[in-house]
Amino acid sequence: MKLKEDMSPLLLQVFRSVIWVYSVITFLPWYLLSGASGSQAHAKRVKARSVSRNPAGPYRAVSNQLKLVSLLHEGVDTLDKVFEYAVVHFPQRDCLGTREVLSEEDEIQPNGKVFKKVILGDYNWLSYEDTFHLSQRFGSGLAALGQKPLCNIAVFCETRAEWIIAAQACFMYNFPLVTLYSTLGGAAIAHGLNETEVTHIITSKDLLQSRLKAILMDVPRLKHIIVVDKKPTSWPDLPRGIMVHNMAAVQELGSKPENSKSQFVFPPSKQPVPSDIAVIMYTSGSTGIPKGVMISHSNIIAGITGMAERIPNLNENDTYIGYLPLAHVLELSAELVCVSHGCRIGYSSPQTLADQSSKIKKGSKGDTSVLRPTLMAAVPEIMDRIYKNVMTKVEEMSSVQKTLFVLAYNYKMEQISKGYSTPLCDRLVFRKVRSLLGGNMRVLWSGGAPLSAATQRFMNICFCCPVGQGYGLTETCGAGTISELSDYSTGRVGAPLVCSEIMLKDWEEGGYFSTDKPNPRGEILIGGPNVTMGYYKNEQKNREDFFVDANGQRWFCTGDIGEFHHDGCLKIIDRKKDLVKLQAGEYVSLGKVEAVLKNCPLIDNICAYANSDESYVIGFVVPNQKQLTTLAEQKGIRGSLEELCNYAEMEKEVLHIITDAAVTGKLECFEIPKKICLSPEPWTPETGLVTDAFKLKRKELKTHYQDDIERMYGGK
Repeated sequence: MKLKEDMSPLLLQVFRSVIWVYSVITFLPWYLLSGASGSQAHAKRVKARSVSRNPAGPYRAVSNQLKLVSLLHEGVDTLDKVFEYAVVHFPQRDCLGTREVLSEEDEIQPNGKVFKKVILGDYNWLSYEDTFHLSQRFGSGLAALGQKPLCNIAVFCETRAEWIIAAQACFMYNFPLVTLYSTLGGAAIAHGLNETEVTHIITSKDLLQSRLKAILMDVPRLKHIIVVDKKPTSWPDLPRGIMVHNMAAVQELGSKPENSKSQFVFPPSKQPVPSDIAVIMYTSGSTGIPKGVMISHSNIIAGITGMAERIPNLNENDTYIGYLPLAHVLELSAELVCVSHGCRIGYSSPQTLADQSSKIKKGSKGDTSVLRPTLMAAVPEIMDRIYKNVMTKVEEMSSVQKTLFVLAYNYKMEQISKGYSTPLCDRLVFRKVRSLLGGNMRVLWSGGAPLSAATQRFMNICFCCPVGQGYGLTETCGAGTISELSDYSTGRVGAPLVCSEIMLKDWEEGGYFSTDKPNPRGEILIGGPNVTMGYYKNEQKNREDFFVDANGQRWFCTGDIGEFHHDGCLKIIDRKKDLVKLQAGEYVSLGKVEAVLKNCPLIDNICAYANSDESYVIGFVVPNQKQLTTLAEQKGIRGSLEELCNYAEMEKEVLHIITDAAVTGKLECFEIPKKICLSPEPWTPETGLVTDAFKLKRKELKTHYQDDIERMYGGK
């Protein structure tokens, strides 16, 4: 994991001698003043134990061996009460922030494509009190439009302040909120809306035009569409019987005395109670038709209680940047954690996140530079992009700059592996890299998929902050485990949260048992008050994936394979659905192959594929355009990206590099792809080949590359 030190041995020895002298002089004062010994002991302590002393578990955090935690504050047991608690304690603090769009323009690229670029101003903020009143008026307006308590309402919208305002309104009025990814296909969107029988939907002008409009005839119950954008728009060509409202107009309707909340006195049975459904969250559909996960108020509160406990000193002075899809449980949970502690949330998007982002006009500021957040959640795909982009910049540095960066990187890696900090390196070398995320980042969350050790260590070193890698699913409110910020080990997802417990179930077919040495292994089962109510109108899947034990504890069978280490931390090592048995009987974990190979700079994305009737693994590869072009020039091959990807010679060259990376990553011979195809098109949620969390949709990828599969397996 160290970077290659490409300099003369003599200069290298001189540099190491200087570092040694510096370390000797500064170590003792720093060690005594910083409390490093206590930090090291804290990081190495046992964090979870099996309450039954059985290696299969259940494992609980050492602080909660007797009882799991389910509430942030006593008596605050529904989501409307969580927000009311925040409003009472932080009424004038900034809550939700949105940047003003100063100008928009089309920029023509050298290849003739037109990219839309924006110049954005400062963040405009709503206080907690402002947000509360807007939500209350919106809820009253929805009620005036005929939305009833305990009747589902859908939100189909990008991540923005209006999403949370709408959600809080629904929590207040006990309208179960149906969430759908904005990148789902038309049939999947119609399926979710019809299955939940919604009559009202909250959306944006862009999504109404680009996604919803085409399927409205397939959703006969839909009567009201509320558009969150401020500018009213007429929609003359919508089906008869559907009314379109502007969000501000609905809030104005709700502010009228006859429609205010005080006029809607619900009977006690209609007021939100902990067991009521708060959200029906449709999954991203990575394994087929999206399933609606029923999440109660108490489920979400338990989940955010567990998450908040792992973030030290979380308070109203923190700033969170929200840009992941709010229809994803990771983003929704993270924002609710922040709201419950009075933090401010500034909204962004992947296209405007940093100064170099695709929609930011050159010379103007991206969102992180303006907001300067202290907290951020990310999926591994985004962290991998940051890692590869920075390392590409390092390769372009002068020899002196590159040498300084590499030596500082390797020195800091040695220090943090011992639990030590490097304030001088942080100030002199990594300050510029850290500024890419605003310069104030103190906690990075990673979730949604496994984060590679190389990327995790890079983020630790270059952004000078801990990366808390977590593990959870929609079915567990995103809660399961999160690594402690003092734990700088890689490849693990931490100990169970205080709201959860975990058991390991033997999986004989895969060869994983709780009696395995040195670490117990098996399928991960998560139990606790954060485990959701099940799938909406899908009793068969509920019986397959959920169960209740003799003590009344609810459990979810994840399908993931894990092992517990001696300190009570969990490591994800496999997935039942990703395991393929080859013709000769060897088992291949496709996820493991992909995780190793994605560290290769030449690869932007990869999907490993194997057929049980065949004897070897193949792969679909999205190459890094810059790396592929450089490789082609070295081989004397010229052409566009599409032409390079279609050259058989380039496939061979890339396969050779991938094979070297696989050997370095210690893959077994039968796990290494023997043939690949190169894809010039990136896999984005818009292509339908990955989810909004950038998880691979294997079924869709197989269909998309069927001709290539037949070619790679046909020409043996």
